[in-house]
Amino acid sequence: MTKKPSKPAKKSPFPNREEILQFIRSSSKRVGKREIARAFKLDSRQKMTLKKALREMQLDGTLEKEKGRRVRKSETLPPVAVVEITGTDSDGDLLARPVDWDGNGEAPRIYMIQGHRRHSAPGPGDRVLARLTPTGDGEFEGRTIRAIAAAPRQTLGIFEKVGGEARLRPTDKRARGEFAIDPRDTLNAEPGDLVRAEPLRGRRLGLSQARIVEVIHGGEGSASPSIIALVDYDLPTRFSAEAEKQAAGAGAAPAKDRDDFRSLPLVTIDGADARDFDDAVWAEPDPDKKNPGGWHLLVAIADVAWYVRSGDALDRDAYQRGNSAYFPDQVVPMLPEALSNGWCSLVPGEDRPCVAVHLWIDASGKLRRHQFRRGVMRSAARLTYEQVQAARDGNPDKTTRPLLNSVITPLYGAYQSLLKGRTARDALELEMPERRIDLAPDGTVNGIGVRQRLDSHKLIEEFMITANVAAAETLEKAALPCMYRVHDQPSKEKLEALRNVLESVGIRFARGGTPTPKRFNQILKKAAATPHAPMVNVMVLRSQAQAEYAPENVGHFGLALVRYCHFTSPIRRYADLLVHRALIAGGRLGPGGLEKNPGDFVELGEHLSMTERRAANAERDAVDRFIAGFLADRIGAVFQGRINGVTRFGLFVTLTETGADGLVPMRTLADDYYVHDETRHSLRGRNSGIEYRLGDEVEVRLTEANPVTGGMVLELMDSGTPPLAKKGAKAKGARPSRRAKGRAKGGAKTRAAGRRKSTGGRRRR
Repeated sequence: MTKKPSKPAKKSPFPNREEILQFIRSSSKRVGKREIARAFKLDSRQKMTLKKALREMQLDGTLEKEKGRRVRKSETLPPVAVVEITGTDSDGDLLARPVDWDGNGEAPRIYMIQGHRRHSAPGPGDRVLARLTPTGDGEFEGRTIRAIAAAPRQTLGIFEKVGGEARLRPTDKRARGEFAIDPRDTLNAEPGDLVRAEPLRGRRLGLSQARIVEVIHGGEGSASPSIIALVDYDLPTRFSAEAEKQAAGAGAAPAKDRDDFRSLPLVTIDGADARDFDDAVWAEPDPDKKNPGGWHLLVAIADVAWYVRSGDALDRDAYQRGNSAYFPDQVVPMLPEALSNGWCSLVPGEDRPCVAVHLWIDASGKLRRHQFRRGVMRSAARLTYEQVQAARDGNPDKTTRPLLNSVITPLYGAYQSLLKGRTARDALELEMPERRIDLAPDGTVNGIGVRQRLDSHKLIEEFMITANVAAAETLEKAALPCMYRVHDQPSKEKLEALRNVLESVGIRFARGGTPTPKRFNQILKKAAATPHAPMVNVMVLRSQAQAEYAPENVGHFGLALVRYCHFTSPIRRYADLLVHRALIAGGRLGPGGLEKNPGDFVELGEHLSMTERRAANAERDAVDRFIAGFLADRIGAVFQGRINGVTRFGLFVTLTETGADGLVPMRTLADDYYVHDETRHSLRGRNSGIEYRLGDEVEVRLTEANPVTGGMVLELMDSGTPPLAKKGAKAKGARPSRRAKGRAKGGAKTRAAGRRKSTGGRRRR
């Protein structure tokens, strides 16, 4: 009998670029050509094609080569970033590096190109905001948008004396240690002073040396966390003499040619600690019979454009700041107090100029029409969120009782309709608790809690959102420049990272289709009743693009809005002031409107986005320092927490009680070799199988709290997530296999080596 010839083996399809990248991203181990070929079952000819494909991906910057013929996905940079000039190459081209680089390996090389003539050529150490363009080979071209600051090699820190010796404690968490100061180089600084120092070259035994070049804050005891943050991020704190003079000379705006709103009981609703009041609200049932169940709303905003004109001293100072910055112990306003707390604050019982918008909505919260007017108003009351909510819940006080039926009840009626509109469009609903710091009169922290989220907060939020939408629609119809508040949809890379995390906790997030807020809300609902809810909220937030200011509209993804801008806070946001000027010009509402040549809105948007991020970072760092100072007296205490970040060097844990973040260094984990899985956001012990995952609840002990840097070091009290039992696994106590023995033995050698040598290799990276 003749033997039938065997069929040739079916050839595996060759993977495309995305499939190769996905495999590299999903692998917990280092990947090379051999591992990729094995995973896709490639034959010898296909392996040659793979080699060429990997080479092409390296040349265009998609992949980067590592030691041992391994590859990894190339890190990238945002379109706009702060960079530091590092020097020049052999051809004389200016080189730079990103200031914030969290990627693996070295940061991409940036070649700086001289931009606008008004930008002076930066030198080594200078920091600039640059627009970055990939060149296709893993490198970037950078064009200067604006100079941030010259960055000489200087260190910010607190001056102290330890055992009679002068010391400098750096404020930067990344600083490796203290500096010794020669008595001749102290500039008469006193302990607790905030100083800037210049590290001295040369090696010596003991601490590195530095000399103080500037005493920034002194004579009033230790510098507060807010002052450290202000100096660290170079936030402007002083107005020019010309701007102060202009603000002091301001007076009441004439009521002529303005609508008179003084008969309407407009009220301001703000936090109890608010000092300026720039928005007031009022509502009534719509008398139009064609709009049954509808509402007529009026949102009145302080007329800042009347007092701050394009190009004047106040305008220049406001643009430089971009926005106000809010700290637990102080506010750094965008405008001088004579305006922000005076003529531009809607103080009860006093006439104030305003730019108001009439809003007509139907019973389902849909905006039917709107009209912007310039007017004069008189606030009927200054209310707090807690007051309004208590009145709504049946506990009015002497201020809210006379306003309950005539003002507060209609406001909530309109809010219920607006809420229906928000629900219908399915805006993103994240639950992210906000920390609240209670300060004593002397500036010390009394306690830390979570800010309560009330319906009164949401009421004002929905009124402001509706007014902002109306402003964007008006400017769009008039074909006038608009500084949109844009929030793009998440990138594919971030969606893939989110998908991997969700799958690890049993939540399905299907590939394909256009991402929508509704899809994310469905995920949040699935997670709501599980222990993973806080982690899922954090991961969904991290998957989102960053909101920015730009003249090109791409919509607001999070709010599920086609168009959106900021109109409601011109006291504290320069972007809102630009919108006011455009509305005044478009509606022919008098002086103070947008000029014919208002400037480059693209550059304006980039600058305002930068100042917003700068202020937010400063505020966050200040809060971290306040909390670290509060917890400094509780070293050794045990807290409940949740893992909110997993890195190669350790775990970041958020304490449940205070919302404070601390680091659990890798070296303090149970003795093992830990593998960092980027896709699962976890650290897994190679020998024990114990896993520490994003979102896990943990018990930690506080071992260090540094009020100067805001850093905290924690130690885990539990053993993480135990390894999952596999099918067919032997009972506990069964003898391990020969292979398992070999792995355990190898791990023991690694651990021992790590204990013997301070340079313990890659033991816990």
